[in-house]
Amino acid sequence: MRRWLSLGAGAVLIVIAFATGLRVADTREGLIYEIVTLFAGLAGVSLLLYGLVAHSFRGRVRPRGPAKQPHGVAAKRVHSLNELLFGGIGLLVATLLVVGLAASGGALWAVLGFAILLPMVAGCGFLCYGFIRGPDREWRLNLQKLSGPR
Repeated sequence: MRRWLSLGAGAVLIVIAFATGLRVADTREGLIYEIVTLFAGLAGVSLLLYGLVAHSFRGRVRPRGPAKQPHGVAAKRVHSLNELLFGGIGLLVATLLVVGLAASGGALWAVLGFAILLPMVAGCGFLCYGFIRGPDREWRLNLQKLSGPR
């Protein structure tokens, strides 16, 4: 019930944000509308995200027994093709964004865009590197890993 209430309130606040966004002007009244727009949008998006993802954290039970590996044994991890696919797609998106910035705004905008996208590039590169250098690889897409436990 709380989830649906959150979704409804978030949707209403986003509608209010769009409605007040149309009244923003360079006057005192317009500045008030701008503040209402920003706060309503922030609260609306926050409530929508809460309503969409809060249910996925309920009901998860932590194991009570010793779940850790002994100190001398390293856990083997099997790398799936998901890592290579999403890492490659992320690198492609970052490349397209930086090239678009370079074409429309020049080299300085491309450098600024790359600096902003650097964490994304590093994360996607890490995914690709982990798959390529991993000792155990699984060459099939596992779509159930993407949706999480149900």
